[in-house]
Amino acid sequence: MVAASIDPYLTRPDHVVLDSLFHDVQYPFNDHGSTSIDKDAIAQLQALNDEKNVDFQPTVFTTWDEKDLPPFVNHYFVKPYTMWAKKVVRHPTDVVFLTHIITYFLVSVPSAILLFCHFTWVHGVLHAIWSLWSAGSFTLMMHNHIHNNGVLSKSWAWLDCTFPYILEPLMEHTWDSYYYHHVKHHHVEGNGPDDLSSTLRYQRDDLFNFLCYVGRFLFLIWLELPLYFVRKGKPVLACKSGTTELLNYLLLYLVTTRVDSKASTFVFLIPFIQLRLGLMIGNWGQHALVDEIEPDSDFRSSITLIDVPSNRFYFNDGYHTAHHLNPRRHWRDQPLHFLQQKEAYCNGRALVFHNIDYLMMTVKLLQKDYEYLAKCLVPIGDQTLMSQLEIAAMLRTKTKRFTEEDIARRFKPSTTAPSARKWSGKK
Repeated sequence: MVAASIDPYLTRPDHVVLDSLFHDVQYPFNDHGSTSIDKDAIAQLQALNDEKNVDFQPTVFTTWDEKDLPPFVNHYFVKPYTMWAKKVVRHPTDVVFLTHIITYFLVSVPSAILLFCHFTWVHGVLHAIWSLWSAGSFTLMMHNHIHNNGVLSKSWAWLDCTFPYILEPLMEHTWDSYYYHHVKHHHVEGNGPDDLSSTLRYQRDDLFNFLCYVGRFLFLIWLELPLYFVRKGKPVLACKSGTTELLNYLLLYLVTTRVDSKASTFVFLIPFIQLRLGLMIGNWGQHALVDEIEPDSDFRSSITLIDVPSNRFYFNDGYHTAHHLNPRRHWRDQPLHFLQQKEAYCNGRALVFHNIDYLMMTVKLLQKDYEYLAKCLVPIGDQTLMSQLEIAAMLRTKTKRFTEEDIARRFKPSTTAPSARKWSGKK
């Protein structure tokens, strides 16, 4: 019954991880068997990432794996492209990033230009739908870009440095704002009291609190982020983040009012709003379940999702706890890290879910459907001894709003995430 719940469209590493976890659930006291299975699973994942191993597999597409394509397509098209692309990308596993960059330049850029040259309502709607569909993958590609100062090899640094400034406005982003907010702010604060996107002060299963959270980000982040950097004694970052954000708003205003309002609405404005809503819905799902005793623990203030959208299409974004433990860890190494550190996750009482993405996590929390979430939870450690009703009750305690007294008691003054300070990266 457990095995039947594994989605066949999951990535191979996700299958390996879930097989290990479900074995632990079925045989909670068989330490020797679990250790043997984990060693084999870790060896499999290491082989997939090791270019010198015969089982090595680069990621070329998000939608298909090598086994899904006809042999002649693999032989005559995919393999020659992969051999060339591995020289372009920084890591041989990351051919998919070049695939996406090429796709956006071949689809998004010409489509936007055509809309400004000859606008039609049908084309405008289709462009907005394409932008919405592409938003997640582009954002998580940029997520890897900003944490690791690029995704392409040194010989292609010119493209690595320029493509974000061409594509970001077309793909719902404002120039550099994601970097300043996410790397220089969110990962420094780690959902703590000083994090502007922190969920601590909100009742995290309440619709009104959620709308307040989203509204604050939509309407005030342009001002609050520079002021945050000022408070932290970082005037240069304050100036950079405020300037780039306001320049983007000025560009949107000028293009909308002086060039073509209809084209601008579908090329820039609708995608911009879509992305900002998506970012906050996702962040709410990532950080809604916060431990009431140790809210400053990376294990207990974020979650791990083993699901198709997060990990197949969004480059293992579901391993969010692992990402907070080390933001610069390569995305293909997240499942491997999880298995290697499974005992730490168990001891840290981390929360692991499957067959649910961040969007549905947010929806189910706002519906207060803790029974559904309990069914999606993959119990680890002591959780394997709990009934689903006990798990649902436990999850409910993780969404309670923190008062200022709670925050003062649980957090040290100006607490920042130690792992984030170490691994936040430079730019």
